[in-house]
Parts: sequence; structure tokens; C-alpha cells
Amino acid sequence: MAGRWFEGFTVGEVIRHDIRRTVTEADNVIFTTMTMNPAAIHLDHAYAAETEFGRPLVNSLFTLGLVVGISVHETTLGTTVGNLGFEEVRFPAPVFTGDTIRVETEVAALRESRSRPTQGIVTFLHRAYNQDGTLVCEARRGALMLKAPAEQPEGAG
Repeated sequence: MAGRWFEGFTVGEVIRHDIRRTVTEADNVIFTTMTMNPAAIHLDHAYAAETEFGRPLVNSLFTLGLVVGISVHETTLGTTVGNLGFEEVRFPAPVFTGDTIRVETEVAALRESRSRPTQGIVTFLHRAYNQDGTLVCEARRGALMLKAPAEQPEGAG
């Protein structure tokens, strides 16, 4: 288990994730068609060439999923109960095929669960940058996290 228990986070800490990922055309085409999004800006090179971007944009929901996925190993792997929601999701710059995405996660807030004594809520602020250091995604995410298990007295269990 690589994720952290609720108590392992500190408000204000920034986790710079080691994993990076270069986005491929296959990523964009498969994700876009699999999610039934027929937008020409993602799939039609001739159409996209006529836009201000000059080429297809990577589907923003793929970008969001990639950003969260990159963060999982060092935050929630094996220690999360589930996502509670996303808010304030922004894409200040486009992602294109060939961009390499790196992610950092700031712990924005922590609070104990009022209804689940063995769990707490962590608010993460994920930021993703391309290879040029341009911010391409920012998302605030609430996650219900497990607290560390109580230590068993020696000989118990």
C-alpha cells in the first residue's frame, strides 16, 4: 500500500509526484470515442487545423483522469474509501498529443468525518503542468480517507 492514512497528511503540504506521462493520440482517440464524445475538436485533424489551436485538443476529461491517476500512488492508493466530488476544475491551457504531464498535489484541508469515526475527509488541490511548465489543469477534490488502524496490543488477535 503506497497511499497515506488520513493522519499522514498536513494542510499546506505539496506532494510533487514522480510519475509523469506523455499523452498519445491513441489515448485521446480511445478515451474520446469510448465516452461517446463526437466533438470534432478532439478527433478531426482537418477541422482542428482551422481552429485557433491548429490541431486536435486532448479531451479535458482524459486530462482530469490522468491528473488524478498520477496522484494516486502517493496519496490514496489503498487508503481511500472514495471520491466525494470535484469542484473548481479548470483547464487554463490546452493539452495536445505529445505533451508530457507532471502533477503536484497540495493538501488544502483536513477534517474528521462526523458520521464515520474511522475516516476523515481530505481536500486535495491537484495541479498539472506540461513539459514547458504551463499549468494545464487544476482541480479541487474531496476524498474520504481511512484513518490508520488502531494498534493491536501484543498477543491480541
